[in-house]
Amino acid sequence: MIVMSIAGVDPSGGAGILADIKTFQALGVYGTGIVTALTAQNPQMMYSLKAIETDYVEEQIDAVLDSYNVEYIKTGMLYSKDIIKTVSKKIREYNLKAVVDPVMVATSGGELAKDDLSQNLLKYLLPKAILTTPNVSEAEKLTGIKIADEEKAEIACEKLGKICNNIITGGHLNGTNITCIDGKISTFKQELLKTDNVHGSGCNFSAAIVSYLSQKNDLKTSILKASEYTYESIKNGKYGTLIAKL
Repeated sequence: MIVMSIAGVDPSGGAGILADIKTFQALGVYGTGIVTALTAQNPQMMYSLKAIETDYVEEQIDAVLDSYNVEYIKTGMLYSKDIIKTVSKKIREYNLKAVVDPVMVATSGGELAKDDLSQNLLKYLLPKAILTTPNVSEAEKLTGIKIADEEKAEIACEKLGKICNNIITGGHLNGTNITCIDGKISTFKQELLKTDNVHGSGCNFSAAIVSYLSQKNDLKTSILKASEYTYESIKNGKYGTLIAKL
C-alpha cells in the first residue's frame, strides 16, 4: 500500500511530514510526502515559516502520482488558499480519498495559515474529503461554535457533518472523541495521559487513519485503531513529542 502526506516540514521531527512518514512506516505502509512549507520549530516554539510556491506543490504531486498508484492521502498544513485549491483540484483529477487534518496553529504556538484558512477549507477542500480530524480549537474555527462542553461539541460535529465526515478529537474534552459519520453522531472515550509529549499528535492520528484505510479497514474501524495507536505513541513519547509505537 502506498499513501501520501501533503504537509509542512517540522525539522524537529515531531510533526508534519516527518511525523507522518514515521507513522506510515510503523504501520506497514509506504509513505510519500509533498512539502507545502518549511518551518523552523521544535516542540516548545515556532520560530518561522516559509511557504512553498503553489506551482511547485502541484509539480510534486504530479511527479509522485505519475509513478505511484495512490488511493489514500492526508493533508496537514496547507497554509494558503492557492495551495488548498490546488490540492482540491488534484483530489478530483486523481480520484484521491483524502483525510484532512485542518492544521491552523502549531502545538508549539504560531499561526500556520496565511489567509482565512477555515473558510477556504470549508469551500474548497472539505466537500471533497472523506474525513476531517479537527481538535476543539479547529472545530470552533470551522463551525463558528464555541465548544465549552460535550453538548456543544456534538452540535459543532453535526454542523460540520453536513459538509464532511468528521471527528472532533477529545484532548480538550476530557478524552471524549465525537464523530459524525454519514450524519450519525457517536462518541467514544479514551484515557487522558498526563504528559507533555503531545507535539504532533494530530499528525500522528490522521496519518494512522490513512494507513488503516489503505489496509482495507472501514472508516469507523480505522478511526478506532488510529486512536489506540496514537494513545500508545503518546504513552511511548519522549523529548516533548510522540514516538511511533512499533
